[in-house]
Amino acid sequence: MVKSARAKRMDKHHARNKGTATLNLVSLMDIFTILVFFLLVNSANVETLPNVKNLQLPESIAEKKAKETVVILIGEEDLVVQGHAIAKIKDLLAYKGNDIPELRQALKSQNDRVLRRAAQDDIAGREVTIMADKETPYRLLKKVMATCTESDYGRISLAVLQKSSDKLGDMQAAR
Repeated sequence: MVKSARAKRMDKHHARNKGTATLNLVSLMDIFTILVFFLLVNSANVETLPNVKNLQLPESIAEKKAKETVVILIGEEDLVVQGHAIAKIKDLLAYKGNDIPELRQALKSQNDRVLRRAAQDDIAGREVTIMADKETPYRLLKKVMATCTESDYGRISLAVLQKSSDKLGDMQAAR
C-alpha cells in the first residue's frame, strides 16, 4: 500500500512526538526552595495566643498585633496562667474585694520567668494579656485586672478578635 505524502508526514510527526515526556526537576526544586524560605521568613512574624475553642473573644478594630506576654485565660471553669490552672471561677466570684491571692502568687512567680527579661526591673514595661469570653462578668475582669496591677504588671491587654475596618465603614455608611 502506497502512502500519500500527507500520511508520511503525519507518521514522522507522530514518531517524533512519541518519546517520553521529561520533567525538569531543577526548576521544580528552585520553586520549592523559594517556597520554604518564604514560609520560614513569614512564620517568624506570627504572634499567636492560645486557642480555646469554647472561648468567644469580643471583636475590635484594634490595629496592634499581639505580643509575647504572660497570658491569663479566664475559662468557663478555671483561671489559667501560662497554661496552668490556678483557681476555679466560682470560687473567684465568691471572693470579697478585688484581690485574688492565687493569681497574685502565680504572677509573682512569672516575674522570674517573664518573657521579656528587660521588663523584670521595669514595672511599667511588664505586660499581661487577658483572654476572656465576651460574656465574662465585669466584676471578675475587674478583680483580675486589679490583681495584675497589684502584682507589678503595668500594661494590661485584653485579647480580642480583629474585625476588619471595612465592616465599620459599612456600618457607619448605613447610619
